[in-house]
Amino acid sequence: MSQRFETRAIHAGQEPEPAYGAVCTPVYMTSTFAQSAPGVHKGYDYSRADNPTRTALEQNLASLENARHGICFASGCAATAAVIHWLGQGAHIISMDDVYGGTRRLFSQVFSKAARTFDFVDLTDLDAFEQHIKPETAAVWIETPTNPLMKLVDIEAVVERAKRHGLKVIVDNTFMSPYFQQPLSFGADVVVHSCTKYLGGHSDVVMGVAITDDDGIAEHLHFIQKSVGATPGPMDCFLVLRGTKTLAVRMKQHDENGRRIAAWLDAHPAVERVIYPGLESHPQHELAKRQMNGFGGMMSFVVKGGLEPATRLLKRCKIFTLAESLGGVESLIEHPAIMTHASVPPEIRQELGIDDGLIRISTGIEHVDDLIADLAFALES
Repeated sequence: MSQRFETRAIHAGQEPEPAYGAVCTPVYMTSTFAQSAPGVHKGYDYSRADNPTRTALEQNLASLENARHGICFASGCAATAAVIHWLGQGAHIISMDDVYGGTRRLFSQVFSKAARTFDFVDLTDLDAFEQHIKPETAAVWIETPTNPLMKLVDIEAVVERAKRHGLKVIVDNTFMSPYFQQPLSFGADVVVHSCTKYLGGHSDVVMGVAITDDDGIAEHLHFIQKSVGATPGPMDCFLVLRGTKTLAVRMKQHDENGRRIAAWLDAHPAVERVIYPGLESHPQHELAKRQMNGFGGMMSFVVKGGLEPATRLLKRCKIFTLAESLGGVESLIEHPAIMTHASVPPEIRQELGIDDGLIRISTGIEHVDDLIADLAFALES
């Protein structure tokens, strides 16, 4: 019997522990496992290769994307690196231009020195995407919505063109979570998440995952996971497994609060513009309604006057915490040009539109009236 998302989020990958009947998956805090004879074990020999707590989480996360394979890593960047390793030496990757600063840094400053090449392209322009395809192009890297400018990429349209050229399609689904968007259903080959964000949901763990329904890709990624060793510990896996149990109810509240706050900011005289897919003013609002099951809690807005008023606003917030990251139950606010995207060269930031007045917020699940009151106080400056 097929189960709905909310049920799978709580139960997938988990059975009552057989020895004592524990309902929650135990934290198998061990580096190694006893063998009854040389090479004879119960499925686990060393925790870098596999650990029962991690296995439960990987099965759970795969289920949420309607896939068969989840491969967890010590961070979202480690998951991204594993996928780029899998594509092999000499690979050319076309990436969305507006991506997380850590992703761009990994591509342009690390893997560009390891026999991979990258072009950063606005994938909302499908013709521009195809113009950058070369004989050595192996994949396209999509982030949608993008970080921090909240652009949307039409996954199905990119997949259709990518497959004509034999390219793999990887989608970073961190901003939406599997609750609001499922890229594999549109034909993507691999989905990547920073589990640090919505999947964990409590700002207390750093982890990443690559999810696929392809047996061959999964085998390669698991080999890289085991060989490189950038694996999460069992306690971290337990924390994310706990987080996914409430993912559905959390995402509903993030979305409800996000819609209310975006509409309020959009009407505020000190705000130049609000970038949120749930607003009809968003240029890809119709795509958002077609591709996503909700609009989520992430948004950016531009304060009139640039850096100085933006800085004053950030300092005056009391409930919104000035911090990097996103997706936790608490609301966060940050300045991309100085914080999350500081590693992106200034000329690239300017080209993308990440200006000094741009502020990104991750809407938490506090009472929305308190959040609006906090922003109202901060914007008085």
